[in-house]
Amino acid sequence: MKYTYLKLLAAASVFTACKPNIEGIAPSRGGADFTSYTAIGNSLTAGYADGTLYRSGQVNSYPNMLAGQFGLVGGGAFKQPLLPGEAGWPSPKRVLGISIGCDGVPGLGPVLYSGPSDTSGSLTNISDKGPFNNLGVPGIRAIDYTVAGYAFGALALGGVGYAYRMYPNPLTDRPIDIAAKSSHTFFTMWLGNNDVLGYATAGGEGIVGGTRTIDISPTTAFQASYKAVVDVMTAKGQKGVLINLPDVASTPFFTTIPANGLVLARQGQADSLNQAYAPLGIKFSVGPNYFIVQDETVPGGRRQLKNGEYLLLTLPQDSIKCAGWGSRVPIPRRFVLDAREVANVTSATQSFNSFIQQLATTKGLAYVDMNSYLKTLQSGIRYNGVTYGPTFVTGGAFSLDGIHLTPRGYALAANQIIMAINIKYGATVPQVDVNKYDGVRFP
Repeated sequence: MKYTYLKLLAAASVFTACKPNIEGIAPSRGGADFTSYTAIGNSLTAGYADGTLYRSGQVNSYPNMLAGQFGLVGGGAFKQPLLPGEAGWPSPKRVLGISIGCDGVPGLGPVLYSGPSDTSGSLTNISDKGPFNNLGVPGIRAIDYTVAGYAFGALALGGVGYAYRMYPNPLTDRPIDIAAKSSHTFFTMWLGNNDVLGYATAGGEGIVGGTRTIDISPTTAFQASYKAVVDVMTAKGQKGVLINLPDVASTPFFTTIPANGLVLARQGQADSLNQAYAPLGIKFSVGPNYFIVQDETVPGGRRQLKNGEYLLLTLPQDSIKCAGWGSRVPIPRRFVLDAREVANVTSATQSFNSFIQQLATTKGLAYVDMNSYLKTLQSGIRYNGVTYGPTFVTGGAFSLDGIHLTPRGYALAANQIIMAINIKYGATVPQVDVNKYDGVRFP
């Protein structure tokens, strides 16, 4: 039996070019004031990519791209709490490399960076170099924004410690207090992803490391905290943009390994599995078959996956190839997002997004439906002759962790935000040139 984890394309598809900006129209700020821009959010806002945070990722964050465009219409300086190096912190970044599988076959795929470490000083508190305009904190949820001492607590629980670097008083500061102190005239807010994502990336298990519960945030707590942050950011009549939560099913983390990726090459393989699973009524045939997964709610404690259920990108490929996972051995629950868990994620995402949109309307703020936009990646997004899609590694938009974007992906997101700003505030902020940024780097 065989299973293909990653297909590398020999060439990229090229389409008819399109222009991102309307020629002959002078840049203008319209009814917005970009003098001092602050970005509120989590890892997506910080520039997180390839499973970690590193300096060039921060430099290529969408807020920094936006600040560059805002500079064309009166925007001021944009300061970020930059890390010292490129290796990745707190863990090494993922890069493309050659690895030898359990079957002895070499393959090109994500491996951990093994070059020189340049992370010294990453945990040093640099709040005296602030205040910072990019307040994105990897791992933070909307419900964390009113938690006193969040920065120290997140560090103690094994978090990135990123907030600890830039909060003046990590033992007592609430994230909302840091936001309130920003002297902003304009803001963007892409917050709330982690209120759902942590549950999904843990396979709906709700436990990470056996010590910290990661569940979907309660609706009332999410709404109260999210609104409190928006109230702070608009307290002096400032304008801004609210960005909704993407659908996890739009990311390669959940879609790269197909539910029916168990490919049987010979009838003898199917016969052997049919004999083993006959008591459970499970049948196999030559060609694609649905993987076998753990499920304590059914007789025998195992069943086949169904359409609309997902295997996580963290599922060890060697276990599929050489240990019989998904065929002789059921795939553990922690690597599966089943139908019930998918429904939980979908319901929460829709509820949170509905609230965000209503709040944007109430507050008179621009709103970006990033959920719908990223879904268009499924059929390809075209920009100036290049198409971007959701395929892991080769799609160009998502980085090697399957969740966060590449610099090109962040540029696509930045342009959606600029479009919303121009429409809502009558501005003509020029868009970002997506193709000048990197996608996944090949060795």
